[in-house]
Amino acid sequence: MKKLLVILGILFFSCAKESENNPIDFALNADIEKIQSVMNQLKAYEVQIMVTDASGTDFRFQVNDSNYFYPASSVKFPVALLALEKANRIREIDSQTEFIIQDDSLKTTIQNEVQKIFAVSDNEAYNRLFEFLGQDEIHQGLLEKNLLSARISHRVGTENADTIVSKAITFFKNDSVVFHQEAKSNQPIKKLNLNKTLKGKGFYQNDSLISQPMDFSKKNYLPISTLHELMKRVQFPEKYSKKEQFQLAKNDRDFLLKVMHETPKQQGFDDAEYYDSYVKFFLFGDSEVTIPEHIKIYNKVGYAYGYLTDCAYIVDELNDISFVITATIHVNKNQIFNDDTYEYETIGIPFLAELGRQVHQFYLEKK
Repeated sequence: MKKLLVILGILFFSCAKESENNPIDFALNADIEKIQSVMNQLKAYEVQIMVTDASGTDFRFQVNDSNYFYPASSVKFPVALLALEKANRIREIDSQTEFIIQDDSLKTTIQNEVQKIFAVSDNEAYNRLFEFLGQDEIHQGLLEKNLLSARISHRVGTENADTIVSKAITFFKNDSVVFHQEAKSNQPIKKLNLNKTLKGKGFYQNDSLISQPMDFSKKNYLPISTLHELMKRVQFPEKYSKKEQFQLAKNDRDFLLKVMHETPKQQGFDDAEYYDSYVKFFLFGDSEVTIPEHIKIYNKVGYAYGYLTDCAYIVDELNDISFVITATIHVNKNQIFNDDTYEYETIGIPFLAELGRQVHQFYLEKK
């Protein structure tokens, strides 16, 4: 009996010590309903989490690149980076050169569309940059940077989202054409070789319920580990080889960092519709309070089909705390897709907001 008590004491001490040194364990052990309601049914919610502290130490929870989850608008993050990089590479243009996409009515710039992506997660902005790049260039660009697991194959919120033909694009300076990119065909989209690409027990299609799992095998995929790496390469490029860095002009990188952390209101969007935490889930996602000036959240979220994902670099300037955090959760209790019945507001966003607060609290207590 005495030996058993000693073993139990060692196990308890080890668990406590692990929680004391691990921000994710600290957060997930918090005796708070927003956390424990998810932890009590963990398998159903498909949670994956990564945290990197200021020293560069990584912490992971259930991260598995082989298990599929739908990344939604988080795919706009790498596309924005690759579009800025491509604009820097083409001699005749830059990110502020006006362009127009074939069959589009808006003349705009790469920077304008990047801003809309981060400020309000604008779908049309992403689709324009997607046309500028095309599936093959996106794949090759990530591959060259050793980001191997991602697959970005379709546009969002539009018909024929997965067509493999990228539209023509024309750039102008003073109303004169300075660069024209012809329409181009990309490689056919192949099925993903991943676990769990068949989801749920039914989905709606053209207002009809199809009573079989929904097939995600030809949709976008951006795993937690790749999203997390993208944020680290933007924030800490000096820690990577030149080949692994995004080759951005200095003014583009400064612009990118600015629009990644500023609130919609700070960027000129209507604050009645786009409150501070409109596309910032960690820490403040479950409220519409004004984010304090000393908290900077550089991030990109995604939400669709019941999946909620956020990837953020959080800086608390007042307390000298910073960390990178990426997480995903799936909230689709009835397991039916396209019925607009997801537990975003009741479970998903409260969980991510509290997760961010608890990780922040962990580093506060460390201080």
